Amino acid sequence: MSKNIKSITNPKLKLEILTTEEVQKIHDATLWIIEHVGVRFPSERALEIWESCGATVDREKKIVRARPNLIEDALKKCPPKYDLAARDPQQDCKLDGNHVYLGTDGCGVEVIDIETGQKRTSCLSDVRDISRVADGTEEVGFHWVPVSAQDTPVESRGLHEIKTIWENSTKHVQTESIYSVPEAKAAIEMAALLVGGKGKLRERPVLSLMQCTAPPLGHDGGSLDAALLAAEVGIPTGFMTMAACLTTGPATMAGNLAVGNAEVIAGTALLQLAYPGAPVFYAAAQTASDLRTGAYTGGGPEDFLFGAATNILSDFYNIPLSMGAFATGAKEPNWQAGLEGVMSSFMASVVMSDMLLGCGFLHGSRIWSYAEMMMDCEIFSIIHKMMQGIVVDEETLALDAIAAVGPGGHFLAQKHTKKHMREIFLPHFMDRRPYSAWETNKDDARDWALARARKTLKEHQPDPLDPKISEEMARIIKSVEKK
Repeated sequence: MSKNIKSITNPKLKLEILTTEEVQKIHDATLWIIEHVGVRFPSERALEIWESCGATVDREKKIVRARPNLIEDALKKCPPKYDLAARDPQQDCKLDGNHVYLGTDGCGVEVIDIETGQKRTSCLSDVRDISRVADGTEEVGFHWVPVSAQDTPVESRGLHEIKTIWENSTKHVQTESIYSVPEAKAAIEMAALLVGGKGKLRERPVLSLMQCTAPPLGHDGGSLDAALLAAEVGIPTGFMTMAACLTTGPATMAGNLAVGNAEVIAGTALLQLAYPGAPVFYAAAQTASDLRTGAYTGGGPEDFLFGAATNILSDFYNIPLSMGAFATGAKEPNWQAGLEGVMSSFMASVVMSDMLLGCGFLHGSRIWSYAEMMMDCEIFSIIHKMMQGIVVDEETLALDAIAAVGPGGHFLAQKHTKKHMREIFLPHFMDRRPYSAWETNKDDARDWALARARKTLKEHQPDPLDPKISEEMARIIKSVEKK
């Protein structure tokens, strides 16, 4: 049985957000920052690697300063393309610069319950249910661990989450919840079970890790150590900057790009210095802080521009990109959520960002909503259709059909119409009913989206994970947990 996932590929629409000269200026500023200001690496192993390669290391402050040639030479070793393997090879995601995949977002702490509609703390069963719905939704190409399993032990929470996704989906899993050495070792062991041994992970990486930086110009020690372990065995790893204008980054967008770029590029260079050729990706979700409160916005014109600009930077370094897109600042699925979802995902897609994140989230990636997930998927489908552009050839010009109909006729009975009618986009949630039908029911997209999610959760049966593998994963997780 074919199990499709939807991706944007071979686009006809294109956008230039930064000129070649502007990209070079940001790159030069980035190298200046790393060399003269430095980036904080609170990891003994990371500091040793930098020191052995000739960087200047301030052991007391854990700040690394590196010459431009050290950074640039390291970045040349990054592989420009590779596949994110899925449990089902039909659903592998090609990171080749010519595909855009949609993923769920990660680490939400609350869920709008699919049955009661009430907001509550997230738990492991939510990871399970969201994974099942995502597995049965073709617009979702891969998983980010969607919400935090807060009913599991802290030291093994990330492991419970990825095990649960593998038990309920055959798509690729990417997580930002593995940030310690014990968890990383266990996650690698679990991933190896799926592909027949650790030695095969480089060929079939069914897991990828995303690690958040600590802006401005810093990293988390546990995340660095976990990333180094992953890079050693060929698990794709990326560093995500969330530098925000006004607070953790300069007020200007160019300055914020330079700060975030320094964080990501310094971390990426570290992995290449340790393990040349390790698969890596650029990750970003930069924003602007709200002028009134200083809070993370999760939406707005700056976010949309950052989404496009960051892909230009990742293309400059010739590595794939995982880009925050849909995670709106709206508190419920509404006008704001739709506006921010459309603009952010379109801007990131038109420059061909490899991975789009944020599907299903409200309130700046804090609250999961099934209705929002389904409507975000519809937005992605609309953009998928738009990015195909208009095909102009003998068949699509339809001259024979036009001649057959002539002036004053209609095209409904034409064979050409029957042949091509299903190419017309058909929405699930856009309201095209007569006004009288709406007036009678007073329902809308949110109702239909929630009903579709409920139906998928009830009816979709994911391919089961081998019980022996599941049992072995449980044993691995148990060994990590505190006695």
